[in-house]
Amino acid sequence: MNETTREFLKIVSDIQGNELETAAFNIREDSQCAGRQSTPNIKIDSKEDGPGLVIHISKNAQKETVYIPACVTHGDVDDLVYNDFYVEAGADVIIVAGCGVHTSDGHDARHNGIHRFFIGKGAHVLYKEKHIGTGKGVGKRTIDPVTDAYLEDDAVLEMDTIQLSGVDSTVRKTSGKLGARAKLIIHERIMTDGDEKAKTEFEVELNGEDSGVDLVSRSVAKGNSYQEYHSTIKGNCRCTGHSECDAILVGNGKVNAAPALFAGDIDASLIHEAAIGKIAGEQLIKLQTLGLTSEEAEAKIIEGFLRG
Repeated sequence: MNETTREFLKIVSDIQGNELETAAFNIREDSQCAGRQSTPNIKIDSKEDGPGLVIHISKNAQKETVYIPACVTHGDVDDLVYNDFYVEAGADVIIVAGCGVHTSDGHDARHNGIHRFFIGKGAHVLYKEKHIGTGKGVGKRTIDPVTDAYLEDDAVLEMDTIQLSGVDSTVRKTSGKLGARAKLIIHERIMTDGDEKAKTEFEVELNGEDSGVDLVSRSVAKGNSYQEYHSTIKGNCRCTGHSECDAILVGNGKVNAAPALFAGDIDASLIHEAAIGKIAGEQLIKLQTLGLTSEEAEAKIIEGFLRG
């Protein structure tokens, strides 16, 4: 691993010290494998039909963690990877992904990770994903993640996704199909600045009785950046669905929010919320009276908002 990859691992996957000595992991660097390790309960193999991984998680995996970060450390790299996760019934696992894209040589750098989750009955998955772009120059930093999740009865998938700086363009697509009593919980946090663009697309089908989804997006659009948020929840049975988009505009930032609901059953209970606005003046004044500058007060408010 080169030094840029090592720095990315600290940021996007919170890997510190000797954490990888006993954990399952696959580290991707500039479209190549920079390191891999399986454990008795988590097996990681290369896909036979293209770039990517097949990860089998045993029911015996309880509170175990698998790391699968991807790093692009220079320009002129267009990385594409397909990762499939098969989680056995009853497993309880943490999957730490994340991606860092760096370019300072004038060339574009891009990572596109396509993940599919097949989650067995009663299994619980916490999926953590953090994206960041670094470097200077005219080369664009692009990250386009795709996530498709299939949840069997009583399965739970929690997704915590963060993108707070340096990514020039991103399109984030997430879909889910849920069985009976399955739960999908997604918390997304995004901040854009300058001329950056970010687009989020959620599409969830609630097909099993008493299934539920909770989509929460918090975003800040600064500078001349532009964001889009689109969500579609389809309730095809007795189920619950909630979509919430809260956005703060700073400077000339722009946000387009378009949540949509489809109720195909009389017992489908669905709701969506969207709120877009600037930071309240009284909030800034209050913090300034405590000794903060206007810039410090704005940063503190944004930090608290994104933390949710």
